[in-house]
Amino acid sequence: MLALLTAGVALAVAAGAQDGPAPGNRFVCTALPPEAARAGCPLAAMPMQGGALSPEEELRAAVLQLRETVVQQKETLGAQREAISELTAKLARCEGLAGGKAPGRAASGKDTMGDLPRDPGHVVEQLSRSLQTLKDRLENLEHQLRVNVSTAALPGDFREVLQRRLGELERQLLSKVAELEDEKSLLHNETSAHRQKTESALNALLQRVTELERGNSAFKSPDAFKVSLPLRTNYLYGKIKKTLPELYAFTICLWLRSSASPGIGTPFSYAVPGQANEIVLIEWGNNPIELLINDKVAQLPLFVSDGKWHHICVTWTTRDGMWEAFQDGEKLGTGENLAPWHPIKPGGVLILGQEQDTVGGRFDATQAFVGELSQFNIWDRVLRAQEIIGIANCSTNMAGNIIPWVDNNVDVFGGASKWPVETCEERLLDL
Repeated sequence: MLALLTAGVALAVAAGAQDGPAPGNRFVCTALPPEAARAGCPLAAMPMQGGALSPEEELRAAVLQLRETVVQQKETLGAQREAISELTAKLARCEGLAGGKAPGRAASGKDTMGDLPRDPGHVVEQLSRSLQTLKDRLENLEHQLRVNVSTAALPGDFREVLQRRLGELERQLLSKVAELEDEKSLLHNETSAHRQKTESALNALLQRVTELERGNSAFKSPDAFKVSLPLRTNYLYGKIKKTLPELYAFTICLWLRSSASPGIGTPFSYAVPGQANEIVLIEWGNNPIELLINDKVAQLPLFVSDGKWHHICVTWTTRDGMWEAFQDGEKLGTGENLAPWHPIKPGGVLILGQEQDTVGGRFDATQAFVGELSQFNIWDRVLRAQEIIGIANCSTNMAGNIIPWVDNNVDVFGGASKWPVETCEERLLDL
């Protein structure tokens, strides 16, 4: 800038020396204010007030004014360079912390601190661009610092806090598990103690029942007892200890008393593996009394649900499946083709008061017998009518040769009980 101004002054002096001023014309150079000098906009020449100056003096004054302007611009540029240097130093320190780039250079490698354009407008524009570049670089550095802090420092702290929290939760969980184990152990101990108490009470009751049964065994005869089944449930029943051999004919007789309605239920059932209805006597709902053999059915014309003692006998033979039904010594029905040529299978379970869906179990309360049973006997032959009449009118005492009615051959379960009874005497009371 200074060189340019000097060259301009020299040219002006040379032109004045050669041509000289035109007659009647005078040019006056006026000092420029600093603002106009910075903007690079010279003011229009103003005529001087007062005396005239020689051309040399006018040129000298113009040179001095230009020199002052150049000095002021140099001071301004110096101040701006100091600010830029300070910002550059700060930027270098920041870049050094970030791992960085050479101070004083942009990302492209171009030196932004090189020679500036000589036009003052271009200088200001270039300085503005440089400042904007520095500002962008500072913002990038701040962003990188934030990213580095968020990805390096904070996750570590967060990981540590998370690990501590997980440790606390794990300790709490282990403590809770230990408490639950202690409670489980206490509960198990309490349950075991309660079970032992219950078993002791049940054993005491069973012992008492056994004693009572032994006391009841002081019957006038071993067969002078009855089994009482007072409720229609699936757990009251009696069980015959002895089982059946293979049979080709049988006679089953018993005394029973029931006032249950509808239907008396199942006085007895015999089940074998593979056939739950090997022999069953049942009155279920509003159906008549039925005799089932090998799951084949014959309806019997018997009526016993009047609350009185009745003597029932049924006979059957595998030959042609012939059957007979007696009530109180009187034959009320007969038939054939009931499971013909089918032998009764041995080794099954004989239950009093319940119908078996499996061998010895799966009772249905709706099919349970409600009432009293006595003198349940089984023969391996078909009894003659006179024999059945003698048993029914108590003139003959015949025990079954296959299943006799004796106290030590009958067990009771679920609340069923055995009581002394003389069925013939009680029958007389019913008349």
